[in-house]
Amino acid sequence: MPFLPLYFQQLGVTDVGAIAIWSGLSLGVTPAITAIMAPLWGRLADRYGRKIMVERSLVSFVFVMASMAIVTEAWHVFALRAVQGLFAGYGALTLTMAADSAPRDRMANAIGLVQTAQRLGPAIGPIAGGAIAQIAGLRNAFLVTATFYLVAVVLVFFFYTEPPLRHEDAGASTRRVTFRNVLAFENFMLLMAVIFGLQFIDRSFGPVLPLYVKELGTPLDRVPIVAGVLFSIAAAAGALGHHFCGRLLRRASARAVIAGSVAAGSVGALVYVAAGGTWLLVLGTPIFGVAIGVATTASYTAASTVMPPGARGAGFGLLTTASLTGLAISPIVSGFLAATSIRAVFALDFVGLLALAAIVSRLMITTPLVEAAAPATEEL
Repeated sequence: MPFLPLYFQQLGVTDVGAIAIWSGLSLGVTPAITAIMAPLWGRLADRYGRKIMVERSLVSFVFVMASMAIVTEAWHVFALRAVQGLFAGYGALTLTMAADSAPRDRMANAIGLVQTAQRLGPAIGPIAGGAIAQIAGLRNAFLVTATFYLVAVVLVFFFYTEPPLRHEDAGASTRRVTFRNVLAFENFMLLMAVIFGLQFIDRSFGPVLPLYVKELGTPLDRVPIVAGVLFSIAAAAGALGHHFCGRLLRRASARAVIAGSVAAGSVGALVYVAAGGTWLLVLGTPIFGVAIGVATTASYTAASTVMPPGARGAGFGLLTTASLTGLAISPIVSGFLAATSIRAVFALDFVGLLALAAIVSRLMITTPLVEAAAPATEEL
């Protein structure tokens, strides 16, 4: 929502500081609540089906976005964003649907395709949203967004066929597999930590990249376009990493792919640390982006192979919580660190990626690509 600060101004908030606070709170509350709710919605999806849970989420977004067009106070926007977070969670569910729909040997391709779309959406969305707001007005932009969500509901309802849940998967598995049991699956907590670390490092660039571009000598009037190009390169490179991860997993183990790609990402971060000009950033960004994309898809795929079908909703929900927690914490840490030195942010990324590569190489257990079985666990 690139125009949200302007919307608060239109609602009568005139103080710049107040606009910044309302914008920050409204943008932060949705992922914060989603991080809490995603495992619960995933658990319900395991019990009642993924499709209906995705439809529930999308329908709620239709009403939230339509309501955003008629608000009259700043706190209305914040409240609606909180409601949006409460009923969100379709991101984790779409990954679950992809894992359920694909044969085991094509699971990485299915998850990578969904994550490619998830990465390109935030890259294209702000441009499209800003253009719509410019043409149709701020309030009408929310109505257009609501229409897009409505189209998504129709597409899911008519064109997605959910694989039938066997009684033993839909009933017995969901009664016996708790969140504690999901965390006990082989490699699962390690992969949660890896996903948290990858998201933390990936999102650390956002608050400081324009400042770094300026620090490297770019004229002030060119900083926005140069930073924008770098963000676009990172998004496109990440999408490529998601897309090609499946091919790598057919040639090497998940442990080798994750550790290798994370180590490659550290090279991109090191280029940022040592950069003396923006041309080096253009070199380091695609290396970093592809590596993060590959490692992220490989981590989700590796996690999906140890989850029985009846626990994937809860499992992907927990992975989403780890991802969103990294997303929420990273800008805060990088912002404070950049107050001392912007290069220190990228140095931390470099060290963090090397540490992740070493941890995965040492601790991750390589599991053959055979169907995982649910452990015998207690009743909820």
